[in-house]
Amino acid sequence: MSDKAMIKVRQIKSGIGYPKDQRATLVGLGFRRMNKVVSVEDTPSVRGMINKINHLVRIETE
Repeated sequence: MSDKAMIKVRQIKSGIGYPKDQRATLVGLGFRRMNKVVSVEDTPSVRGMINKINHLVRIETE
């Protein structure tokens, strides 16, 4: 395990019908399909990406 803080994020809604930049943000975070959970580093840039598509994803708790 790395020593950096990680966030688990689940895609709960499809990017279809949303602007191209929001779909690109989903791909940038590593999402490929619905209900996939990805672990990303807890950095300000990643937090901004999650905030941009907060209607499409949910932060998972452990």
